[in-house]
Parts: sequence; structure tokens; C-alpha cells
Amino acid sequence: MDAQQLIKEQVTSNPVVLYMKGTPQAPQCGFSSVTVQILKACGVSSFLSVNVLENPEIRSGIKSYANWPTIPQLYVRGEFVGGCDIMREMYEDGELQKLLEGLVDPL
Repeated sequence: MDAQQLIKEQVTSNPVVLYMKGTPQAPQCGFSSVTVQILKACGVSSFLSVNVLENPEIRSGIKSYANWPTIPQLYVRGEFVGGCDIMREMYEDGELQKLLEGLVDPL
């Protein structure tokens, strides 16, 4: 399976997917750290995270998959949402919480 096929399978088989540098427990860049914090603030603690630093093909492939040049990248229900700045704006406007409705982990 090539990188594009793998990415497509990941984003369509999981409700929330975050392509990031590092892991949610140990982010390797500030932007990745912020995106994990935003997801947690929205009540989402269970999501597929893909550490692009472990796979150069995924790292370059994800940029062309959504035609988006930076990482992290968030996908919800198979759709590209955006990177850190877009997530931050959507969170501040309440849009991200609405998008993630139904995917929030119960308390």
C-alpha cells in the first residue's frame, strides 16, 4: 500500500485523525502540542495520531493529500479541517466543538 492509499484509509476509517510531529504524550513541535491541547479541550481524548517523523513517505504524502504544506493536520469524519491556526480559530469561535459533536468522549 502506498502512502496515499494508507492516508486515505486512515482518514476514512477513523472519526478523528491528527497527523503530527511526535505523539499526543510527547509532541515534537509546539504546533502539534497546541493541536493536542485543543482536541483535549474539546473533550476528545481518543483519536488516531500519526507521527509523521516515523515515516518520511507519510510526512511528504500528507502534504499533497490535502494540498496543505504544513503539519499538524486534522481530519474529522474523513474531511480535512486544517492545521494549528485554523483549529485555534475554530475552537475560539465554537466551530470546532460543533464539528466534533458526537465524537466527544463521555465523562
